[in-house]
Amino acid sequence: MRWLSLALMLIISVIVLVIACDKNDILRSDGETGEDNYEMGPLLCLAPPPSPLINVNAFGQELTLWPYIGQNLVDGPHDPVNLIFVGQADPRNLRAALIALDGNRTAFGFPDEFPFNCTWHDCMGDIQAAYGLPAGWTGNAIQLDCGDYQQVRFHLRFFRAGDWTIGNCHFEFLIPGTTEHQVLSWELAEQLVLADFMRSGLLDPTAPVGSAPGANDSPWREIPPYIYNELPQVLRGLIGGPPEDVDYPVPIWSDGNATILNVAQAVDWIPFRERQNLTLNLGQVIPKPFCTGEGYEYVYVEGPVNLTQVSSLIRPGRYSSVFNASGWIDVTPVDPGTDPPTPLGDTYRARIRQMQYTRLNDRNSVVNSFIYQHEIPDSGPYRGYLVSEMRIGPGSYNHYSINIQCEP
Repeated sequence: MRWLSLALMLIISVIVLVIACDKNDILRSDGETGEDNYEMGPLLCLAPPPSPLINVNAFGQELTLWPYIGQNLVDGPHDPVNLIFVGQADPRNLRAALIALDGNRTAFGFPDEFPFNCTWHDCMGDIQAAYGLPAGWTGNAIQLDCGDYQQVRFHLRFFRAGDWTIGNCHFEFLIPGTTEHQVLSWELAEQLVLADFMRSGLLDPTAPVGSAPGANDSPWREIPPYIYNELPQVLRGLIGGPPEDVDYPVPIWSDGNATILNVAQAVDWIPFRERQNLTLNLGQVIPKPFCTGEGYEYVYVEGPVNLTQVSSLIRPGRYSSVFNASGWIDVTPVDPGTDPPTPLGDTYRARIRQMQYTRLNDRNSVVNSFIYQHEIPDSGPYRGYLVSEMRIGPGSYNHYSINIQCEP
């Protein structure tokens, strides 16, 4: 999760990046019911398609897609596309298939122990963007995890691209003292999802699985040494990393291929409503996310962040989720090269807030994200605020903007 807040102050320097929209509409919701109580003005916007686009033959169906997932509509690739679903590929069907499974994967070589005997659930996670025709830009209206948000988990995002779906799954762990997860493996997660759809019995028996070779670069991303060296030996072994501590980033292995799953059957979508609550206590040195300067590149953050999410599926098949994160935290500029880190300035406060809303029905898919980070007071050196908004909807309703204001 990222930092956020609710009030703006006039600062000296202004950096503004707005993509294709003149109006910055703010999301508003009761945050409780999961209903469509957001106020969004008309966003008649068209973010340009990403590059490169590739063509994939999926059991005779020609698909065009960007082989990556982005954190927004402009910053380029972030995660690789490692799953493609065709046939009965609506994300609501894929979700229902996984939710119905137990955690016994021993027939596919996975041990009967955590996290490999986990079960799937609707989960908290950031909104991201994919691109595939005919939908164009599309967001992850549905995301699931298998494991424990506060330990390690398999995290799966679905992006409906028409009558087929783009997927990304990764194995990750929560960086202690933060709200951020570090990806550890693409391949381990891809194998687990493949095993689960084989277990579901929904794949076409004559042509269940295919591959899109060379869809993306290999390896993809890396694990910083200061994070890798904190991993227990069992996790290092699971992801095929070196057993010893390192002084270099460890590449995250990927074969560059996307697994294509040919889903031939559908399952019943069982209506539900679920509320999740979680409090994370920050206590870690992190790179300062904005308004950096000499001696202000790293900060120690401390304090609670409260996370809530309401997910629901109601008849006639409308899936929605409402997510909120908020908190007040203490921020101290530090030198991370000493042990313990040396304070370089006074401690100040920061207000953090994040809101997300997703909806998926038979007609369209919509995702909204609003992020605000406000350092208080913002009159000190290298302080300010950040506001970012993203909406991805049907047709041309796509918008992303980020506004950062800093005092030199």
